[in-house]
Amino acid sequence: MDQFDSIRPYNDDEVATVLQRLLANVDFLSIITQYRFPTASRYFSWLLRPIIAWKIRNELGPVNSVLALQQRIESYVERSITQATDGISFSGIEHLHTGQPHLFLANHRDIVMDPAFVNYALFQAKHTTPRIAIGDNLLQRPFVSDLMRINKSFIVHRSLTNRREKLAAFQLLSAYINHSILNDHESIWIAQAEGRAKDGDDRTESAILKMFHLSRKDEDFQDVITSLRLTPVAISYEYDPCDIAKARELYIRATTGEYKKQVGEDDASIAQGITGYKGRVHVHFCPVIYAGFTDAKQLAHLVDQQIWRDYRLFPVHYLAWSMWDQQDTGLDVPEIADIFNRQEVLIAKQEWQRRLAACPEEHRPYLIMQYAMPLQNQYRCNALHA
Repeated sequence: MDQFDSIRPYNDDEVATVLQRLLANVDFLSIITQYRFPTASRYFSWLLRPIIAWKIRNELGPVNSVLALQQRIESYVERSITQATDGISFSGIEHLHTGQPHLFLANHRDIVMDPAFVNYALFQAKHTTPRIAIGDNLLQRPFVSDLMRINKSFIVHRSLTNRREKLAAFQLLSAYINHSILNDHESIWIAQAEGRAKDGDDRTESAILKMFHLSRKDEDFQDVITSLRLTPVAISYEYDPCDIAKARELYIRATTGEYKKQVGEDDASIAQGITGYKGRVHVHFCPVIYAGFTDAKQLAHLVDQQIWRDYRLFPVHYLAWSMWDQQDTGLDVPEIADIFNRQEVLIAKQEWQRRLAACPEEHRPYLIMQYAMPLQNQYRCNALHA
């Protein structure tokens, strides 16, 4: 048994078996049926499930590798982009070393779509897609685990509470990430922090950076990070489909001190994140970080600076900033009309007002903060390096 079997993605020779397992899973087929036929599935799910299974089996019949699967589902990703966005753009591809694996460390706004958009950008640019880190809290049902691991996802054990077990899990994760890049020559995507940045404040957890070094503690920290070609990634959504739900959670945390997720809440967030309107989406690949740090705290600062600087700001960020009562008034933020054309601003104002109207009044300060914070971070970063 391979030491990484409990967390690694599935290999090519496992694809056919896993696909058959998925097509026999009632929960998986029910979700696909609900997505494809939201009304009819309420009454005829029992009839539609076998039809869906037959259709998928026919479409994926020749698939016998992870690459073949990704090529086959590319059209579905493009359909999702067409239906739920006003287009995706990407930049910074020139910073990547062709044929070399990278450790992509990204800001985190959406559970599924963050790595999906990074994958899409890399796929379009003819780069190999990375293996994706996903928390075990999202893999409670076996079919979800199968679905993610067949698409190059590996498991991060976040639900462990025993300190010794947690340390062992981090050591295994560290060893796997290093093995993937140095031995398998496969890139890795992982979020800069555990959980989404619900307040829009993208900051790197130094514990994650220390984890990369954990399995090679006898080596210099900077040498280890350099060998992994750590590449920050800034992904920005013009509109977050889950913004109102995030504002509600932030309000409850602020007023009660805690927030307890309801059963099925993660599933709802995933579905909303995939299907909800996002406006424009931009992915930027920052330069690889090779120097300028000696420890995790300094490295976290470098990563944050790159992500803040290269985060694509849209008109909504300026609209939210103008309403934010916690804005840093010392920043030299230009007027929105000096950056965007009149029509673009008008469209953004209409969408922003719609979102504000749909958000309960007491939650609105947290909705505003989500969109204002990236602007504040960027202009603070620019002022620092002016």
